[in-house]
Amino acid sequence: MDPHISTTPFGRRSLSLAMVAGQMAADSCAPGASTNKWQVFRAVCEAKGLLGASDRALAVLNALLSFHPDTDLVEGEGLVVFPSNTQLALRAHGMAPATLRRHLAVLVDCGLVVRRDSPNGKRYARKGYDGAIEQAFGFDLTPLLARAKEFERLAEAVRSERRALLLVRERITILRRDIAKMIAFGLEEGIAADWQRLHLEYREITATIPRTASRLELEPIAEDLALLAQEVRKTLESHVKTEETSANESHFERHIQNSNTHLHEFEPGLEKGQGTAAAVKLEAKSQPPTGYPLGMVLRACPDIADYARNGISGWADLVETANLVRGALGVSPDAWNQACEAMGAVDAAIMVAAMLQKGEAISSPGGYLRSLTAKACAGEFSIGPVLMALLRGRGGDVRARAG
Repeated sequence: MDPHISTTPFGRRSLSLAMVAGQMAADSCAPGASTNKWQVFRAVCEAKGLLGASDRALAVLNALLSFHPDTDLVEGEGLVVFPSNTQLALRAHGMAPATLRRHLAVLVDCGLVVRRDSPNGKRYARKGYDGAIEQAFGFDLTPLLARAKEFERLAEAVRSERRALLLVRERITILRRDIAKMIAFGLEEGIAADWQRLHLEYREITATIPRTASRLELEPIAEDLALLAQEVRKTLESHVKTEETSANESHFERHIQNSNTHLHEFEPGLEKGQGTAAAVKLEAKSQPPTGYPLGMVLRACPDIADYARNGISGWADLVETANLVRGALGVSPDAWNQACEAMGAVDAAIMVAAMLQKGEAISSPGGYLRSLTAKACAGEFSIGPVLMALLRGRGGDVRARAG
């Protein structure tokens, strides 16, 4: 086959620097070079972001490669394919002609193929007397062969970046879990610390995490979370050291706290049968809200699960976790109890989860919960709009209700 010369495009298409660069890449192909066409195609797919190629353009490239009869691209052995637009569109999954032309131009601009136009703009091959192709006009795949090592390096860089991004995301996930669990533990155990400040700082950091972010955006956030986790851990470690210095006294105090043999002696106001009545009342208040399953609540307010010791598998777990979180939010026990009394423990827990999810949008969680409690007492409170707004904000399916 005669060597191709650099050609200008046919018709109204004008010459561009990208076309000249693609032709230069084809001309620089090392003699005797060869590569597996599907291996280099996979490398191009991985490096598409760096090359500027779209998914649809790569679908067209895949179709062009399918017209090359051999598995390997070999220098000097018929690397020009010349399918008609009709046949090319069929192999590109029925792509529209205008769309096909647009993505062919993208492949040329990215330097992945070279357009070798005939004098009349048609794609065809001229054969010699022996039946071998002497000259072909169409799309030259030589740049894929000439730049195969470059594409592989770019693909490896993309893979390395993807691994680094995965690692920093995993680190952030673990740090968020650790901080939330440590704060919940400190609140549950009544350890003396400014848990509200630590929790607010935690919420401020997590609020800066974008929905989609690069490694460079996430690394500073991971460092901030690591520093906060270290501070919270030191607070707990300091408490442990304090307990070790007074082990005997602590053991004696725990013995008294854990003993419930003579509970009536410490609660003289609790009359016989009153505890049972209170338990029945709490159970009635803890019934799930009509039409809103737990799964839907957790989809709308996923952050509450970070504070649960053993996960949230039922409404009781949600109420218990919300009782811990409300302390970190600055909601007083009195405001919490009044909310449970007015709207029920489950709805009160859902509101605490919603306030946690909204973060800085609620400046005074305690005052906000009291205002909702007043509305509940007046019969003007409904948990539905709160959940729907949170689901819409997270792109959730607001139609996912219990049957």
